[in-house]
Amino acid sequence: MAEAPKIELFVKASIDAESVGNCPFCQRLFMILWLKGVDFTLTTVDMTRTPDALKALAPGSQPPFLICNGEVKTDTNKIEEFLEETLAPPHYKKLCCRYKESNGAGEDIFRKFSAYIKNPNPSLNDMLENKFLVTLVKLDKYLETPLPHELDQNPNANTSTRLYLDGDSLSLADCNLLPKLHIVKVVCMEYRKFDIPPQLKGLTRYLTNAYKQDEFRYTCPRDSEILLAYRSVAKYLNM
Repeated sequence: MAEAPKIELFVKASIDAESVGNCPFCQRLFMILWLKGVDFTLTTVDMTRTPDALKALAPGSQPPFLICNGEVKTDTNKIEEFLEETLAPPHYKKLCCRYKESNGAGEDIFRKFSAYIKNPNPSLNDMLENKFLVTLVKLDKYLETPLPHELDQNPNANTSTRLYLDGDSLSLADCNLLPKLHIVKVVCMEYRKFDIPPQLKGLTRYLTNAYKQDEFRYTCPRDSEILLAYRSVAKYLNM
């Protein structure tokens, strides 16, 4: 086996300046590296007092950024592509999706969530909540619909039993979506007392399975960290 690359991932630090802060892009790359099974160093960056050495490494950049064998990379999507190409089979897991539809599943949820949670006007709440709910229902439908490989195994299957977006193992699509869904759950409960309806069985199954995985559960920021990040933008309803 060729010598393993030397990788250091820099992520946003929490308020205590040590643990992981609220940043779905940071968590996405953290998950990818963990799932790949590669040795890497994780460095949390205190955004209130970034050391000059870090500013020199990635001028003008916000975490996440990554150094691989001395080369600095700062664009999250390009880092993901680089890791998938560089950390490839047979030594590392392949994480890309077999179905392109999995990559886009749930892509509109965060935008509708933001509109819903930033609104202070009770008269608009039901309309914005319904629009947000439609995106959750759409994701649930995707998770409940059997994928081609499931139908190959059981042509009469009406409902999917897969664990994640693209199959029974976490993929790049999950690393992108799950950190956002975690934020959605925490913030919606705090500001709207809204939880994902249990009737959305596919989505409920998906999140239940995801929270069992160390690569997701242990890369999540603390709830208090998420709420701190949303304190200036999320609105309680002015009743």
